[in-house]
Amino acid sequence: MQLTQSASLRQELRQLLTPRMIQSMEILQLPLLALEERIEQELQANPVLEMKEGAPEDAHEEPVDAPERDNADHETLVVDENGTQADDFERLAKIADYLESDEFSPDYSSHKNQSSGMGMDGDRDRKLDAMANTAALEQGLTESLLNQWSLIECPDAVRRAGQIIISYIDDDGYLRTPLATIVEEAKKPVTMEDLDLALALVRTMDPPGIGARDLPECLLLQLQILENEGEDEDTADHDFELERDLLTSYRTDIEMNRYPQIARKTGKSIDDIKNAIKMIARLTPRPGRLVGRGTNQPITPDAKIYFDEETGKYDIEMARDPSSNLTLSQIYQRMIKDKGVDKKTREFLTNNVRNARWLLESIEQRRGTIQRVIRAVVDAQQEFFEKGLEHLKPLPMILVADQLGIHVATVSRAVSEKWIQTPRGIFPLRRFFSGGTTNSDGEDMSWDAVKEKLKIIIDDEDKRNPLNDDEIVEKIREQGITLARRTVAKYRKILNIPTARQRKEY
Repeated sequence: MQLTQSASLRQELRQLLTPRMIQSMEILQLPLLALEERIEQELQANPVLEMKEGAPEDAHEEPVDAPERDNADHETLVVDENGTQADDFERLAKIADYLESDEFSPDYSSHKNQSSGMGMDGDRDRKLDAMANTAALEQGLTESLLNQWSLIECPDAVRRAGQIIISYIDDDGYLRTPLATIVEEAKKPVTMEDLDLALALVRTMDPPGIGARDLPECLLLQLQILENEGEDEDTADHDFELERDLLTSYRTDIEMNRYPQIARKTGKSIDDIKNAIKMIARLTPRPGRLVGRGTNQPITPDAKIYFDEETGKYDIEMARDPSSNLTLSQIYQRMIKDKGVDKKTREFLTNNVRNARWLLESIEQRRGTIQRVIRAVVDAQQEFFEKGLEHLKPLPMILVADQLGIHVATVSRAVSEKWIQTPRGIFPLRRFFSGGTTNSDGEDMSWDAVKEKLKIIIDDEDKRNPLNDDEIVEKIREQGITLARRTVAKYRKILNIPTARQRKEY
């Protein structure tokens, strides 16, 4: 075998993403609140960016041109890659010396502060205000249980066993790990007897039902606590004996909606059975979710769709632009032009000015792209805004991409985690992009519109004699839509609608 080296030429076409393109894609995909966080991060990281207070229309100033480098779009977005950051701190120190020079007199600084509405420590004041006005983090489930456990009187061995049990309780409030497994996994020896005693005490803590192994046991624990509390308005309608009987012996019959069989076996009336199930339904299936930090994020629509009375058409009002008051520092841009400033400092500021402009351009491009996509949605979904979900039209993303002359991946990023406020409520922008079918009249209908018609048919049925899937197929065919039975069953499950047997009312 012989190894040789040779030189050769090869032509190939490769698509390379510049840092600017990557940043634009990231900005486009961000929801509005995440964009505000990103802007705040950039304000902290980039000294040439500043947020001016006042009306947005007065915020943008004509920037002083900074010297450009060749191949600027391919420059790195970071200042220093050597990891030490020493040069950066040196540049910042020189900038501070420059700002204290005679060129920047107190009169100029005073004028600058008055025009911007901020003092020299304006950034610091905003941070302190934000921290002072930020709500304290809610206590998590584990912390809450440990705090309660510290007040329980018990032997030291049981106390340590209780702490171990609390560490195994999941976010729903269940202890799904067997005690035998806990004994095996414990770092320090613990007995089954101590775990049993500790578990009984843990189950007396709030929220009721904590430490159960499964749903029936969780509900039974809550019933026991309610019964022990004595007679009050919350327990007056409870038949605790019947409710416990239903949870222990008739769960399958309840799931299958076999009320007559339950009534015959228990000797109770159907009304008694229904009332007992109603009381059980008021209990909490996931008690752990009542404690801890909420995970729901607020929704901020990127745009509002409204009907313009003057034009007789639906129009778009974009949400407040979080970058409307974002501008480039005039002080640092003048420093770039000043030949008296050392070269490294001017290079440092030049890089930051370039990065700041990329950010501003990416945000503006995001706004324009989202607005164009929403305009395409408004033009295609007029009937939805006027008549409701039943009239939602199919709108493939590739069709909108062709209309706007952009890539379908760009449309996908533009609608990701974006919301719009419409006359019919607030909807995720992605909701308007789906496939569909054609009815007997030749009209296009989205699958969401078909699901809505299916839901209306089931809502209007006779609950004492509900429609099965074959009958629903016939009903929806009468409206000009042909669906297979399995499709009806699939959509019914997606809508969390039970079978005909389970929907029957007695």
